[in-house]
Amino acid sequence: MNICVFCASSLRIDRKYVDLAAEVGAELARRGHTLVSGGATVSCMGAVTSAARAAGGVTVGVIPQVLVDIEVADTDSDELIVTAGMRERKGVMDARSDAFLVLPGGIGTLEELFEIWTARVLGIHDRPLVILDPWGLYEPLRQLVSGMHAEGFTRADVFDAISWTTTVEEAFAHLEARPQPVRPSIAELGEATG
Repeated sequence: MNICVFCASSLRIDRKYVDLAAEVGAELARRGHTLVSGGATVSCMGAVTSAARAAGGVTVGVIPQVLVDIEVADTDSDELIVTAGMRERKGVMDARSDAFLVLPGGIGTLEELFEIWTARVLGIHDRPLVILDPWGLYEPLRQLVSGMHAEGFTRADVFDAISWTTTVEEAFAHLEARPQPVRPSIAELGEATG
């Protein structure tokens, strides 16, 4: 299975986040999966790919030319795909992936999460989407979306489209399970895109 990992590229984060990414990369390879990543060598992105390769895994990096130009491209990837821009990058990552794992990250990670989550809620895909959040970074987001539901901005099954986990083992259990499809009605489509 090709598992896309969305994660941080910041160099200012606590080492525990980088170590988590490395643990994920090693476990992904141990389970025989292929890693699809953002194709950079920095921070969590570099840690997940390096650990996956060190454990014998296959890595596919997808990176826009602008980041290649500043020399952060993971040229050791088994396959490195260079795109014209960020939007094309996300499209390629989406097309190449059978499941999505979101690690702690910043606004870029959130953008990737929301795009895949929205498509899942709309029934555009039924691939697993999992958040791995051992330290509760995304808990305010979970509360925000719950509040949006309480105010009528999201459908009740918005959380059926995503799994929230706190351990690597739990995250992979959800990634490797086939989720139930989310099938919105026409009336619900308006609510989901709100």
